[in-house]
Amino acid sequence: MIVKTLEDVLGTKGEAHGDKWHSMRLLHAEDGMGVTLTDSILEAGFEMTLWQKNHLEACYCLEGGGTVEELDTGIMHQIRPGTLYAMNNHDRHRIRITERARIICTFSPPLTGDEVHDDDGSL
Repeated sequence: MIVKTLEDVLGTKGEAHGDKWHSMRLLHAEDGMGVTLTDSILEAGFEMTLWQKNHLEACYCLEGGGTVEELDTGIMHQIRPGTLYAMNNHDRHRIRITERARIICTFSPPLTGDEVHDDDGSL
């Protein structure tokens, strides 16, 4: 059984952050679960273009909100507590946060823990 707290992840490879975002990666490939699970805080004003070329990603908003835009179609979706959005086709997307948000995300295949976003937004 794997049991971790957010405090356990502080200061490890599981803690990732950048301009207006902080992500606690609770599960990695080495945990053997087949997915990564993250608990992320995105601050108001956060905006980023993302493209998970190598992973499928599902996100669930617990608090706050903003929008996610499908870049290939221009379709815009509201994000608010209770909203799930999943990039099931490696969708290029832009996320904009208007109210500090807490979002839980899964990645498949799992992250190793040392990934960083490339210039095109991919991991």
